[in-house]
Amino acid sequence: METDKKKCFVVQGFGKKTDYRTGRALDLDASYEVIREAVEAAGLECIRADEIAHSGLIDKPMYEEILNADLVIADLSTSNVNAVYELGVRHAVRPRTTIIVAESQFDFAFDINRNLIRTYTHLGTDIGRKEAKRFSNDLTEAIKTLIADEDAVDSPLYTFIPRLQPPVEGKAVLRSPQEEAPAAPPIPDQSVRVLMQQAKQAIAAGNFIVAKSILQGVHALKPNDEYVIQQMALATYKSKQPTQEDALREAKTLLEKLDPEASHDPETLGLWGAIHRRLWDLNEEQTDLDGAIAAREKGFYLRRDYYNGINLAFLFNVRAALPGRAPADTIADFVLAQRTRREVIRVAEVVLQNLLEAMQEDPPDTPTEETQLNEEKYWLLATLWEAAVGIGDTAQAEQWKQQAVEAATADWMLQTTQKQLAKIEAMLADSPLKHISIAG
Repeated sequence: METDKKKCFVVQGFGKKTDYRTGRALDLDASYEVIREAVEAAGLECIRADEIAHSGLIDKPMYEEILNADLVIADLSTSNVNAVYELGVRHAVRPRTTIIVAESQFDFAFDINRNLIRTYTHLGTDIGRKEAKRFSNDLTEAIKTLIADEDAVDSPLYTFIPRLQPPVEGKAVLRSPQEEAPAAPPIPDQSVRVLMQQAKQAIAAGNFIVAKSILQGVHALKPNDEYVIQQMALATYKSKQPTQEDALREAKTLLEKLDPEASHDPETLGLWGAIHRRLWDLNEEQTDLDGAIAAREKGFYLRRDYYNGINLAFLFNVRAALPGRAPADTIADFVLAQRTRREVIRVAEVVLQNLLEAMQEDPPDTPTEETQLNEEKYWLLATLWEAAVGIGDTAQAEQWKQQAVEAATADWMLQTTQKQLAKIEAMLADSPLKHISIAG
């Protein structure tokens, strides 16, 4: 990178983080790519904490960037308390050149709301192309204006206490190296961003043991980051090493650090549900089935998404089919499965319509993007097909089936759906409702 360029430090989390107020998962890496594009278009070098190559803890180089960067952009999306704290540090040490951004559904608290906050909108988990272009252009112009105006003050601290003097030329008085505290034990000099990219590539390639090893290194750098723990749990249970059950139980132990039974994070709940579902498939212990249902039920309540919903409905049927249960419990689970599927149909139809309109108005630019959109279309249609079968609507099921068959991009997709439908049809064949007599 050119050393004569002004530097912008972006205060922001990384990976997928949950906005607990709305229950949505936002991909902050996608947000960062748009921010970086805007920063570089304005002629500045851009860096985020996970891109800093360092040994030991990230705190020292991070605070140096907060103090010394020519510009700081703080993204407060998902009400990230770390980002809010670091923004406060920047406002304390620098009277100017700080920009606040946030996703449009951010909860603007009273003190923060006194600042100018530039917003962008996530369409799903990431930013759509049109919104990304709009926000990037707006941010680039804001950066150019702010850098050019040497008299502008954007820190509320220096605005309301104008006699306050900041560190001279943005530099605090530092002790000599001899006076500094001993450094933390060295860790390989590599950025978190690079390591996370390597881990994601390994997961995408199915190299889960490699991904787990890389993520253990990231965990040493970011021991309390929920996203890192979630990805470690994912790589661990998918590695199936040394055995599938051992891997699942290790992943379960990792997730327990996030208190999944009390969590409202849909990603944590999704992993918790998947692990318990797989443990049920191995051992058929009802505690695992109950755990999977509880996680999917809360996840569906939080996100109202078709994936959690269709899996929850299936699990209700599995529990309803268990032998030896009280008839009332069996009937309750069967009815809950039907009700859940009807809600899934309402949700999935809206999502499908939005997807089809988006594909028509803004066609994909690359084969990769086209493949991703077509796969999403198939799974929506397959979900609607499965839900219709589950509620006994044969006419609607046939319509969704025809569309799903046409949309499938690989044979294994249809095979997966047909295998699932066979299980559902077997459970529906012995409906507990047929044993209920209605008095005349």
